[in-house]
This record gives sequence, C-alpha cells and structure tokens, in this order.
Amino acid sequence: MILSRFHLATFLVATAAACMPAAAQLASKPGAVVTTPHVRAELVAHAPDGVAPGAPVWVGLQITHQPEWHTYWKNAGDSGLPTELNWTLPAGVSAGEIAWPVPKKIPVGNLANYGYEGTVLLPVPLEVSSNFKPPLALGTGASGLDIRLKATWLVCRKECIPEEGEFTLALPLQGSTALHKAGFDAAQAAQPQPLAKAGSVEVSANNLQVRLEGLPAAAQGKTLGFFPETPELIRTAAESGKDWTQSWQGGTWTATLPLADQRSASPTTLPLVVALAEADRQPGQPMAWRTEAPVSGTWPTAAPRAEVSPALQAALAANAATAAASTSPTDLPPQPAGTFIVALLGAMLGGLLLNLMPCVFPILAIKVLGFARQAGNRSAHRTAGLAYTGGVMLSFLALGGAMLALRAAGAQLGWGFQLQSPAVVAALAALFTLIGLNLVGVFEFGRAAPSSVCSAQAKHPIANDFLSGVLAVVIASPCTAPFMGVSLGFAIGLPAAQALLLFAALGFGLALPYLVAGFVPAIARLLPKPGPWMGTLRRLLAFPMFATVAWLVWVLGQQSGIDGAGTLLALLVCMAAIVWALTLRGRTRLVIATVLVAFTAMLTAAIGRNVLQTVEPAKLASSANAGQRWQPWSAERVADLTSAGQPVFIDFTAAWCVTCQYNKKATLADAEVLADFDSKKVAMLRADWTRRDPAITAALTSLGRSGVPLYVLQAPGKAPVVLTEILGKDEVRAALAAL
Repeated sequence: MILSRFHLATFLVATAAACMPAAAQLASKPGAVVTTPHVRAELVAHAPDGVAPGAPVWVGLQITHQPEWHTYWKNAGDSGLPTELNWTLPAGVSAGEIAWPVPKKIPVGNLANYGYEGTVLLPVPLEVSSNFKPPLALGTGASGLDIRLKATWLVCRKECIPEEGEFTLALPLQGSTALHKAGFDAAQAAQPQPLAKAGSVEVSANNLQVRLEGLPAAAQGKTLGFFPETPELIRTAAESGKDWTQSWQGGTWTATLPLADQRSASPTTLPLVVALAEADRQPGQPMAWRTEAPVSGTWPTAAPRAEVSPALQAALAANAATAAASTSPTDLPPQPAGTFIVALLGAMLGGLLLNLMPCVFPILAIKVLGFARQAGNRSAHRTAGLAYTGGVMLSFLALGGAMLALRAAGAQLGWGFQLQSPAVVAALAALFTLIGLNLVGVFEFGRAAPSSVCSAQAKHPIANDFLSGVLAVVIASPCTAPFMGVSLGFAIGLPAAQALLLFAALGFGLALPYLVAGFVPAIARLLPKPGPWMGTLRRLLAFPMFATVAWLVWVLGQQSGIDGAGTLLALLVCMAAIVWALTLRGRTRLVIATVLVAFTAMLTAAIGRNVLQTVEPAKLASSANAGQRWQPWSAERVADLTSAGQPVFIDFTAAWCVTCQYNKKATLADAEVLADFDSKKVAMLRADWTRRDPAITAALTSLGRSGVPLYVLQAPGKAPVVLTEILGKDEVRAALAAL
C-alpha cells in the first residue's frame, strides 16, 4: 500500500516532530459582544424608522468599564489614546464620525486625562443612500444590513492595557430597532450643543484667554469644565480657581488657561467644549456646549516634543488574552462542569473536522482505501483501527503533556508555539516535501529503501498502523479546524488532568473515522472502488503539502532572514534530488546518489547554519553618551551590565501610559532619588513599549506582567526586585539602600 510504504521513510522525521504543532489562530467567532477582564464592549444599533434612505440609523460601541478603569475621549489629555472604530459596511452605506459624549476629567497626581468611566456609548450615524441594495439572507428570503466593526481602545487604571475586538451585527431593514433606545437617548443627551456664536481665543504670553457668548441662562453663573479638542495644548491638570480662572460678565464667560509646558500645537482655530459640573446638570437639559473659536495673537515658541506616530495604533492589536497571560494557573476560577463537557465535545468535533483539512485528508483517504483492500479480514480491520487510534491519541497526549510542562515553567503557550524554533520549521518543511514528492509519484518507498527495511515493515503491521497515527498528528499540526481553537485555548487554562482529557478528545476525534471503519463492516462497503481516478486524486493531494512547505519557508524567513529561507530552499531541492536518485536502478543509482549526498553534505557544512540562525534587531551602540542618564533597554545590555557587576534599574514605559508619565515627572525626577542612583552606580535603562516590541513583551511576560508601568531593580547575583506601579520616593530609596 502507498501509505504503509511511506511510513518508514518518514518515521525518523515524524518522531522528531510529533509534538511540534504549527501556528493556528486561537480566536472565537466575532459577535456583538467582546468581554475582557477590564471592559465589556458591545456593538449596538438604533433605527427607529427602519433602515431606509434618509431614515436615521445609529450604531455605536457601548463600553462598560470595571471599577476604577477608564478609556479615553478624542483628546486623551496628558496620556492615553482615543478609542478607534473601523467599519465594514455594504455598498451604499457610509459611517460618520463618532458623536463623542462629553468626557470627565480624570486626575492622576500632577497629570490629568479626559475620558470615561462606568458605561459610555460612542454613537456613530449611518447614511443610507438611495442605491443601497440589501442582500438576501441565505435560505430565509429576508434582507438585512450586515455591520462589521473592528475597534481598538486603551483601558487604564494604574497600568494601561491596549485591547481590541471584532464585532458583527445583522440589522433588520423593516420595523423599528429600539432595544438600545435608552442608551442612545442618554448618549444624545450627553452631546455638546453647538453655540450660536463662535467666541474667541487670544494667546497672551503663556496663557489662553477664552471668551464665549450665547451660553444659555441655565449655565450662566456656573463653574464650567473646559475640554479642548486639540491635544497637548493646555496644562491639562491645571485646577479651576487655582491654576486657571474663569468668570462671568453678564452672559459672557471668560477664562484664562495656562499653556502646556511641552505644547505641540499652534492652531488658528480651537475646537472646544465647555460643560456644567455634574452637580449642576438637569435631566432633559443640555449639559455641554461646543464651538470652534478663532485664535488670535502670537504663539510662544513650543518646546520640542516627540510626536506620536499613527504606527502607535499597532500596539492596540494586543487583546484581553495578552492581559490574562500574566495570570498563573492557580489564579484561574473553577470552570463549571457543563462548560468543560461542552469543551470536550468541541475538542472531539474539532478533531473529527480536522480530517477534512488539506494536510490530513491525503493520509486519511489513503489509509481508508488501503483498509478497504483488506476486505474480509474483520480481525485485521479492528486491530489496525485500534493501533492507529492509539498512535493518534498518544501523540496528542504527548503534545498536551509538553504544553502543560512548559506552562508550569511559566512559558507563554499557544497552539503552534514550537514554530518559534527554526530547526522545527526546517524539519517540518522537509517532512512535507517528502510527503508531497511521494504523493506526486516521484518515489515509492519500496523502490527507495533496502529490501530488508521493506520486509521488516511487512512483519510488523500493528507498529506500522501505530506509526501512521503518529504521522497523522504531525501532518495535522499546521492545521486547525472549527471548534478546535477554542477548546485548545480553554485547555491551556485548565488543571493538568482536565487539559489532558481535552487533548485525548481531540485525538479521538481525529482517529474516529478510521476506528469506525474498523468496527463497522458496512463502512467498508460504502467506500468507492479503487480505480484509475485514485492516481489523479493522489497527485492532486500533493499540492496542499507543497503549499504548506511554501508557508513554512516564509515562517523561517521571518526568523532567520532571507539567507535562512534561501538556504532551506536549496537544501530541500538537494533532498528531492537525493530521493529521486534512490529510485534509479543499478550502478546509476549508486553513483548519482553518492554524488548528490556528498554535494548536499558540503552545502550544509558551508551555509546550513543560516537556517538555524535567529536574526536579531539592530543592536544598540556599544557606547552611550556619557552625559545621558537614561539608556535604551535591551536584554543584551542588561546581561552586559550585570555580568560586569553593575546593578540595573529598568523603567518599562509607554507614551500612552499616564502612570508612567506621572512617575517619570515625580519620583524618577526627584533630586534625592537620582542622587541615590548615582551613589549606588546604578545603570538606568528605559524600555519604551509605545510601539509593539516583541522583546519587551517577552520581558514583561517573564516578570509576570502584561502591561506597563513596570519597574525592576536588578543586582548581580540577586533576584530582580519588582516595585509598585505608583512609584513612591521612599520605596525606591529603600530598594536602593538594600543593594
């Protein structure tokens, strides 16, 4: 049989890679709700007159924060990032801008943010044009408006966590959609009302003189909050009545506000919002007003400040799973029995569907057809089915045991984590190349291996079937099936015994078709009769294998660079040539195969190291400016300093982290603290996580954290000391004194 002859040719590679899963996506199907440890986000809609051209249609993201957590307004203040909404809508439908509700001022030390706590709805109007043609829902005859949203937000308390979510919502066209009417009504009531008069803003020295007219009588004489839409313009944390003043002259409101010390904007028109204090707001009455006031006067020279690049938004791809990575298994809440049973069923169903994946289907098809050729020997059928099932399930249990052991060691786990190793990627690429060459007909094992090996294979059919199960798991490793990803993600957070049961269920699902075929004779009778079409199908199934090889070469290129990928391709070509040479006959086979093996050996010795190398980011300059207190962080720099006997203080920070900015301007700028650092000769390193950096992410994870700020004092020969998020002067000085 084709597959049985192939087993021994691939066994050495299969056993080396049996527990090496490939990359898969651990993501649940998008819906209307995304829940993280910090917020509950829901896509909601309101269409009081149905979906039709000219009719008001509103959608929005409703965010419910956990206590003490907050997200941000369009101007986040001293730090933070506003929530972003990216819509995917049918042709003929377009989304407007977010109708931002009035924010609140959230002070943190000598800094302040503008944002939202509790529950907030960010509404967005939809415009439905006359050429909108709704698609019919399959099988129902009904039509609807399919809305898709990808949202990113930054949620902060003491630490800041970038999160994201993908949402879908089907909005019916007919009838009113009023389920969330109260939420949209509240968001509408929190909208700033436009002022009839624009007002004026004058730049005077280092202050802004603001003058507004036309505010309603209910606001006159009240203390108003001031929210500029232009960021980094005023001193956000300034307190009314202390650092800035406001007054009323009849119906005219005036205010004098201090400019930011590191102002980055000099607008000619200032969009701004003023709002009543919460105690002065009346139900059903406007609470805030907006205008775009022209600016006069000469702006003072702004202090230089690094701008936040739009590339910063890439950092928001981290999700709630990133935040949960720092939670130890013992901190996980107990799972309900019903949930675990559902996960077991999902794992078994996922393993069953895995048989339909391109990687696995060729093996299953060849095994079942080979089984059909043994018609009449029911005992052999059952034995082969049990041996194959044993190989599959034991391989998955070995895989699960490896993952649990790594989890216990504190590693960040996921299905496909072994593909971070270039050696594993190269081994899998070689394995799939061999499978593809076999399926396309370049070689048959009986022609490429000594006769003694073939006879040994024939004497041990049970071992052959067991190894075919091992091989099936190896081939399945780059694939994921429906239900499988969720169950594997669930397994990682379970106790060891329950997690292993999930892996066993996954293996049982993968082996189930062949096992059933071994015990139910009627299945064999349902199989199609072998014929010439089998050769065509077999060769067709080789191309998914070659596609997997192409993907693995690309993965290696990300790890080892273009030289590593090119070297792997060259070695795969040499391997294919050697396999072809072994199919020849007589002395020609010996001569050509010997030459090719020798050439491959020399090529491997010369450039093979390119495959195993890991391309590192550009290294820091070996010497730093002697007058520069803070140096850029890298793992190599920390190792060099500690090996030289010098203690290191690491500030894991980000531009959007308000606590980081507060600690940076307060404790880490204190003269006494800096003097202690100097007296102890502590090297001060700053790891800037503003943009996603895998090295910094790994360092945070290794320290049991998933967000910033994080402060670490590391002395040679001692365990790192992790300080608190709100960094106190006394705490830092005490830690330094203990060195």
